[in-house]
Amino acid sequence: MLQVPFIRENKERVLVGLAKRNFKNAETIIDDVLATDELKRSTQAKLDTVLAESNALNKEIGLLFKSGEAQKANILKEKSGQLKNTSKELQEEFNNADRKLLDLLYNIPNIPNEITPAGSSEDDNETVFEEGDIPTLGTDKLPHWELAKKYNLIDFELGNKITGAGFPVYRGKGARLQRALINYFLDKNTAAGYEETQVPHLVNEASGMGTGQLPDKEGQMYHSTIDDLYLIPTGEVPLTNIFRDELIKEEDFPICLTGYTPCFRREAGSYGAHVRGLNRLHQFDKVEIVRIEHPERSAAALDGMVTHVKEILRELELPYRVLNLCGGDLGFTSTLTYDFEVFSAGQDRWLEISSVSNFETFQANRLKLRYKNAEGKSTLAHTLNGSSLALPRVLAAILENYQTADGIQIPKVLVPYTGFNLID
Repeated sequence: MLQVPFIRENKERVLVGLAKRNFKNAETIIDDVLATDELKRSTQAKLDTVLAESNALNKEIGLLFKSGEAQKANILKEKSGQLKNTSKELQEEFNNADRKLLDLLYNIPNIPNEITPAGSSEDDNETVFEEGDIPTLGTDKLPHWELAKKYNLIDFELGNKITGAGFPVYRGKGARLQRALINYFLDKNTAAGYEETQVPHLVNEASGMGTGQLPDKEGQMYHSTIDDLYLIPTGEVPLTNIFRDELIKEEDFPICLTGYTPCFRREAGSYGAHVRGLNRLHQFDKVEIVRIEHPERSAAALDGMVTHVKEILRELELPYRVLNLCGGDLGFTSTLTYDFEVFSAGQDRWLEISSVSNFETFQANRLKLRYKNAEGKSTLAHTLNGSSLALPRVLAAILENYQTADGIQIPKVLVPYTGFNLID
């Protein structure tokens, strides 16, 4: 979340940033933040004065009793009781202001980076890079859901029977291709210096708040109400929360983690080819990369993560493009996000398969994730994360782009992982 001193000192910059996001009632909310913070600070000052007066009075009462002046001491005790009641009232007023301020801050998104384009929707995202040849397929080309049925790779109807829509069952070579992609992604990430980490698939409320999924995305998360735990919407949540409430050493930067997890999202249902098959699921697999960085190096780290994902897509020989997301399409916690899309030859459209984001201090402030700088001052770290990669649409693009009259070819880089080079 944004820091109050930053808002106080950069009000106009904050309002301009929120306007780039099309954030409603920004000025009213920011004014409320500043007024509530002023109330909190003035109440704290009053409380400090009352507590100091009460402490001094109690010392005086003690001395009076010791010197045998009980009558004077009892008179002062009455005043001490009044001060105690006043301090309780002030403490309650302070607590109410603190809760209100925190609630306001939790619902204000991050400020977009200066290079984040303005815009209201995905139509305003800026294409910054494109690479790879789009395959030319014949008129008998098939979308991945028909290929999956033809070669018995993925059973959507069986998943619907077992659980419901959006929970596919992978079978045979479909399951092996899925596992091959997971292992390949993990190997690429660990070779690049990311430490493989296995994390829980359920998190508590504090973890969801720490990385910003709560309260912003509460309706999209599966919630186990009995235990008050949430199924993770992405591996970013447990991986980043490893460092919640931590004070790390400056020499430990960068901290780089990767992990494979299933992901669970209660996205609103819709119909049509754009959400058919693997295009939108409630459960899917993803390999994530997370970095904890020194503030001076996070921008370069983001560029390095983008380059890393590019290399993976080059090796898979999939045509892709990179988009700089506009303010209106930017995630709640991000200041700058690059989306990767692969071209789906069977559907004749682009499919999002990765987001690589820099959150700067936004998550770290919620997480209380700090490091000691060279002057010994406790300072907020920067956090970044990226999909490397989300599997469903990568798998869909491979099935569609690699389809031939003889079957589905396997990308060369994956053959050592699958053990076969053709699905027929």
